[in-house]
Amino acid sequence: MPKDTPVKTATLYRMVMTDHMCPFGLKSKDLLERQGYDVDDQHLTTRAAVDAFKKERGVATTPQTYIGDEHVGGFDDLSTYFGKPAPKKSGVTYRPVIALFSVAALMALAVTWITSGSVVGGRTIELFISISMVLLGLQKLQDVEKFATMFLNYDLLAQKWVRYGYVYPFVETGAGLLMMAGALTWVSAPAALFVASIGAVSVFKAVYIDKRDLKCACVGGDSKVPLGFVSLTENLMMIGMAIWMLSKL
Repeated sequence: MPKDTPVKTATLYRMVMTDHMCPFGLKSKDLLERQGYDVDDQHLTTRAAVDAFKKERGVATTPQTYIGDEHVGGFDDLSTYFGKPAPKKSGVTYRPVIALFSVAALMALAVTWITSGSVVGGRTIELFISISMVLLGLQKLQDVEKFATMFLNYDLLAQKWVRYGYVYPFVETGAGLLMMAGALTWVSAPAALFVASIGAVSVFKAVYIDKRDLKCACVGGDSKVPLGFVSLTENLMMIGMAIWMLSKL
């Protein structure tokens, strides 16, 4: 750093206790350092110290950053101060399904390359769809109760038979695993065809006929993915895979 360049300094107050270290405090410190600031890192090591700091400074949360005499605020405020978009706390997003399908595609390519030395052919597509089914099923299995509750909003069979929402993740995951292995097609393909057909009809009715604005349970019960094209695509992929596998019997 040139001698004439003044050192940029900031003071950061963050919670650092033996049983809890605030992640946003660490993120604030990292952001300040990446922006070239020398950080005076002040640790609040007890709950009493945190409460006293909040009362003294008139703030509701920690961490809190001060640059010179200017009070910047918490991590979101600090991000905005440096012209970075604050993290979104709500709203719809397609990121989970984009990440899932991207990983499924890469896994399919990797497996076909290892087993056949090529990534071109029907087997790559089979693996992509079956791996996607397993990964989607895994998302639902993380919290079957939440998935089943969200599923009830639009699935026609689940609305008639509530327990179907608890069965669905196991059927999807199991069918995907069997299709990956090419085993017991007479079990996996009809099972996938059954649940996917009901799913496609349910999504089409809820979104395109009833015009309902719902979240999709396709990536689990905490999903912020909107119900619609992605959900319909998931079910159509499963239908196509099931018909293809049956045609090979």
